[in-house]
Amino acid sequence: MVNAGDMNGSGNLMDFLDEPFPDVGTYEDFHTIDWLREKSRDTDRHRKITSKSKESIWEFIKSLLDAWSGWVVMLLIGLLAGTLAGVIDLAVDWMTDLKEGVCLSAFWYSHEQCCWTSNETTFDDRDKCPQWQKWSELLVSQSEGASAYILNYFLYIMWALCFAFLAVSLVRVFAPYACGSGIPEIKTILSGFIIRGYLGKWTLLIKTVTLVLVVSSGLSLGKEGPLVHVACCCGNFFSSLFSKYSKNEGKRREVLSAAAAAGVSVAFGAPIGGVLFSLEEVSYYFPLKTLWRSFFAALVAAFTLRSINPFGNSRLVLFYVEYHTPWYMAELFPFILLGVFGGLWGTLFIRCNIAWCRRRKTTRLGKYPVLEVIVITAITAIIAYPNPYTRRSTSELISELFNDCGALESSQLCDYINDPNMTRPVDDIPDRPAGPGVYTAMWQLALALVFKIVITIFTFGMKIPSGLFIPSMAVGAMAGRMVGIGVEQLAYHHHDWIIFRNWCRPGADCVTPGLYAMVGAAACLGGVTRMTVSLVVIMFELTGGLEYIVPLMAAAVTSKWVADAFGKEGIYEAHIHLNGYPFLDVKDEFTHRTLATDVMRPRRGEAALSVLTQDSMTVEDVETLIKETDYNGFPVVVSKDSERLIGFAQRRELILAIKNARQRQDGVVSNSIVYFTEDPPELPPNSPHPLKLRRILNLSPFTVTDHTPMETVVDIFRKLGLRQCLVTRSGRLLGIITKKDVLRHMAQMANQDPESIMFN
Repeated sequence: MVNAGDMNGSGNLMDFLDEPFPDVGTYEDFHTIDWLREKSRDTDRHRKITSKSKESIWEFIKSLLDAWSGWVVMLLIGLLAGTLAGVIDLAVDWMTDLKEGVCLSAFWYSHEQCCWTSNETTFDDRDKCPQWQKWSELLVSQSEGASAYILNYFLYIMWALCFAFLAVSLVRVFAPYACGSGIPEIKTILSGFIIRGYLGKWTLLIKTVTLVLVVSSGLSLGKEGPLVHVACCCGNFFSSLFSKYSKNEGKRREVLSAAAAAGVSVAFGAPIGGVLFSLEEVSYYFPLKTLWRSFFAALVAAFTLRSINPFGNSRLVLFYVEYHTPWYMAELFPFILLGVFGGLWGTLFIRCNIAWCRRRKTTRLGKYPVLEVIVITAITAIIAYPNPYTRRSTSELISELFNDCGALESSQLCDYINDPNMTRPVDDIPDRPAGPGVYTAMWQLALALVFKIVITIFTFGMKIPSGLFIPSMAVGAMAGRMVGIGVEQLAYHHHDWIIFRNWCRPGADCVTPGLYAMVGAAACLGGVTRMTVSLVVIMFELTGGLEYIVPLMAAAVTSKWVADAFGKEGIYEAHIHLNGYPFLDVKDEFTHRTLATDVMRPRRGEAALSVLTQDSMTVEDVETLIKETDYNGFPVVVSKDSERLIGFAQRRELILAIKNARQRQDGVVSNSIVYFTEDPPELPPNSPHPLKLRRILNLSPFTVTDHTPMETVVDIFRKLGLRQCLVTRSGRLLGIITKKDVLRHMAQMANQDPESIMFN
């Protein structure tokens, strides 16, 4: 873009564009932003503020406010994201328990809170208190027996259906963009794509409300992914209050990157993991300044959540565990096996889920989203209720699977046969033979594992908010706990085997099954999302298991290797490609030996490239060209004969410029000459006023020669965030390559359908 001072008209000609007009520099929906232009505009703005700050005290104060506005936005995002996460956690806790019963002393109390306040709770029956009544006790005064079980079963299903129906109805009527995880779209938006309304106020409100409803309904989904979307909605709202961010799409995306970090921070209580997640998994452009601000936003969000204390344990997370036994080198083998399981599960899930989602998009199934949600909820509730491990919320299930068996645990998983002569400290209980409760729990966990694996495939992608982190972790935690109990019993009964002899003596506490659950959860989450560094950091922040980093790293790396052997795409990239978003992944490699001339438009046999000339077209000619084509912009050449390139004009800005000129500049009519040069062309005496549009002309469009390798062109598009690139030979225009052309070419080279790239 050229400075306004260089574009003065001559004589009585007015270059009305010296004054800014509404909507110039903005983008249409489902279009890609021009990163270079956004960066240039921000530099110009900053230069102007710096020069003005020396003129007066007031301007100096304004420059300070501008510099601090970024930190203020981060503070506001952290406060709102932390508050919303705390409210969601409390509401989910209450509504999940509402399916089973109600607190008589205060109906807004969850089961746990209700019995906290009771003076009649015993240690052995800490979950039972007279203030909390199941629906059967309340309605028919029976707590045991077939009729009570059937009534509770029926009401559990009814509440689940009610919550799910309300959620899908709210999403469908008020905010269609509130469905799904949100992370594939956030990744696409951060790469420079415009999806209007995706981060709007209605989406924020409806997603927050429906997230509580769907998690409470017992469906196999989590709230962690959608919380990233919620935090990004907060970021978009607060950035719109400051012109520095609202008028610059590139700067806005820096705020959204930091908001994503705050979202993970409150979802898992993992501020550092949130920053790394944003850097590794979500962000496209992540300068050092954004890293600091992400860190600050994640800190404020975590602090706010800690102040609310939704779990009542003075921790940021539900899964906090303390293990009393170190891990041993021999255990790396089962940890790596869990990594292999995680990679295989990730591959299976991605392939099956994408196949199901594609079927939903291409068949009549997609026309009945409400019915689909109701059917899946009914199936989930009917199968889940009889099994205690699927009946409870997934977060509570993971928490129980992670826990170490202490002397005070009353879980079935801790029903071991105790030695009556044991005189050990409470926190160092030796390995013991499994009791009947453990064997029952193993069968129930095996059934729950199969059920979770199958139902999650059909649940993720429905028209409701649905996160994938918690179901993936639950699958891994169940598999891990079963492997852990198996290794523990093997070590107890065969402590003389060579692999156990050196580190597991009789009467010692050797194996911690909860650690295997934690490693399995990390492996499965890594297999589905392909995260590595951020995953390990999130897991040790989530559980407090700092000394177990090596097992977590081994499982995460193994699961990624195994999953990558079957396909490089994680679940979020797979959904981006399924939806046809123009996302140029930094991780993709392009190794084919094609040239720019093979990809550019027009190809042989196609109509000539639509161009504007610098001083020989009328307003009517330009309007006709705009009307007859749907291109996002037009190269400007000296003349149709020479085709020497002058610059590039955006379609939207041409439309706005001509519309404003007709309203504000006298004498501009359909046969007025449009010129992009510094001085007006020589015209006959009675001709109408010409229209100067030099200011909207980009005089330095990015160009490559026709023999540039496509490997280089792809790198340029990826690293500079270009919308289009012009192809020239010796300064003469030959054609144009758009981001969509690059993506289609890459799809074609990978033997995929190039027409799957739907958006510009």
